[in-house]
Amino acid sequence: MIDKKIVREVVEKEIAGTDLFLVDLGVSIGNAISVMIDSMDGVPISTCIELSRAIEKNFDREVEDFELQVASAGIGQPFQVIQQYHKNIGKEVEVLTKEGIKLKGKLLTIGENGIEIEVEEKIKMEGKKKKQIVQKIHSLTFDQIKSTKDIITF
Repeated sequence: MIDKKIVREVVEKEIAGTDLFLVDLGVSIGNAISVMIDSMDGVPISTCIELSRAIEKNFDREVEDFELQVASAGIGQPFQVIQQYHKNIGKEVEVLTKEGIKLKGKLLTIGENGIEIEVEEKIKMEGKKKKQIVQKIHSLTFDQIKSTKDIITF
């Protein structure tokens, strides 16, 4: 079986000096290698092809056969690395807490231990019959977050 650490070293060497970052890497028992990358500006298919070819050059199919898939992080997929949070500052995200609470709003900041998200909430105001929409900021630690993903609005 191809060693995941070796694949990680090869990928990190190939993306060093670029704006790409590694989101996920997997190697199955059958040597199916999957590499997921991203960048602050998105990843065109041509970049995935170039990286795939660069990775492939480091392994010999005659010695050990393998399958290789290089892809960009998908829209609407849960964030897996901190860089994805930084990429989405100021954008709409959906956060699911470990308590099952779903928050949809604008990602304001990312700190060392967590995030702040601005959410619109309807609350009953004193002296008013209708609920009013107010902006509320929620601070969450990464330990409180089950998943976060970007929301695409049209």
